[in-house]
Amino acid sequence: MAKMGVAMLAGLGEAERQQAERDGYFLVENLLSPEECRRYIERLEDYAHGRRPLPPSVAIQREPRVARGELAAAPGEDVRKISGVAGRDDLPGDDLFRALVLKPEIVLRMQALMSPNLKLFRADVLMKPAAVGSAKGMHQDSPYWPIEPMALWSCWLPFDPATLENGCMMVIPGSHRRGPLPHVRVQDDYIIPEEHYDAAEAIAVPMKPGTGLFFHSLLLHGTAENRSPMPRRAVTMSYMAAESRYTGRPPKPAYLRISGVDVPGGV
Repeated sequence: MAKMGVAMLAGLGEAERQQAERDGYFLVENLLSPEECRRYIERLEDYAHGRRPLPPSVAIQREPRVARGELAAAPGEDVRKISGVAGRDDLPGDDLFRALVLKPEIVLRMQALMSPNLKLFRADVLMKPAAVGSAKGMHQDSPYWPIEPMALWSCWLPFDPATLENGCMMVIPGSHRRGPLPHVRVQDDYIIPEEHYDAAEAIAVPMKPGTGLFFHSLLLHGTAENRSPMPRRAVTMSYMAAESRYTGRPPKPAYLRISGVDVPGGV
C-alpha cells in the first residue's frame, strides 16, 4: 500500500487516519439511524419478494445451496445478493441506494483516503438470510477486480445487527500491507488458501445497524455462514480514484461518478 500523505487524509479524524494506515480499516458509527436502516430493509424485502420491480442496473442472486436443493428456504428468503443497487452512469439504480453512496459522511472519507475525484466500483447488498446464508471465506477484493492500482476502499454497512451468530465481518488487521495473495475457487467461493495466512490473527467485528466499516481492498476479510434465525443484511459500497485504470475486457463499464472530474485514461 502506498503511503498516504497528511494532506490526503485531512478529511479523516486522527484516530481514523492512524487506524487506516496501521490496520487497513476503521469503524464509523451512526452513518444511518435505526429508522433509516428499517427503510432500507423494507426496500430490500420488496425486491426479494418481487413486490417492487428491479431497476435496470439491479440483479438478484439466490443462495447456491438452496438453488441446488441442499437447503430449503421460503420464497424470497433465499436471496444471497442484490447487486448494482446504486446504478451506473448509463443505468438507473435504486433511489435510496443512490443517495447512500453519495452520503457526505462516506464520500468525504473516501476522498481523504484516495482522491477528490471518485467513482463507484460497485454497490451490492449481501443479504445473508437466516439459517441458509452462506459463508464468504477469507479473501481480498482487489485480486479479482479489474482495477489498478489495488488501492480501492469500501464501506460495509449492516442494516441489521451484525453478530457472531449471523455472520459479522472477520478481518486480519494490517493484512492490506502484504500485497495481493493467491486465491483459489472452492465451489461457490473465491478464497485465499489457509497456508497463506494465520487464521488465529482474524478478529470479529460485530456492528450495530448503521455503522460503517471502511476497509482497504487488500485487507483480508470474510464472513461465516448464518446459523441464526435472524438475517444479516449489509450493503458494501466500493469506491476508487478516477485516476485508477480499468484492466478488464472492453468495453469499460460506465462507472458512476461520485465526485470531482473524469480523468483522461482513468476509470
